[in-house]
Amino acid sequence: MKKDIHPDYNYVVFKDASTGHSFLTRTTRTSEEKVKWEDGNEYPLITVEITSDSHPFYTGKDKQFEKEGRVEKFRRKYQNAQPKKKKKDKTAQA
Repeated sequence: MKKDIHPDYNYVVFKDASTGHSFLTRTTRTSEEKVKWEDGNEYPLITVEITSDSHPFYTGKDKQFEKEGRVEKFRRKYQNAQPKKKKKDKTAQA
């Protein structure tokens, strides 16, 4: 590998803003904010909006989507709708 072309790859603590869950991992990102971790060392802290601790897919609290498809839903909604009648063009009759 070429030297001095790769970004630094260091330990960072990510914190979920909604649940407060934190985890230590490695990344190329960094932050000015620091936090003391369980091992006694201080690491950069990156706060994120959502992690596997709060994401509905991983927590099992995901919404149940309708099994009905979009086309069927559209047809059911507009099945009784009548098409608009076109106005007659008076200039075309001459």
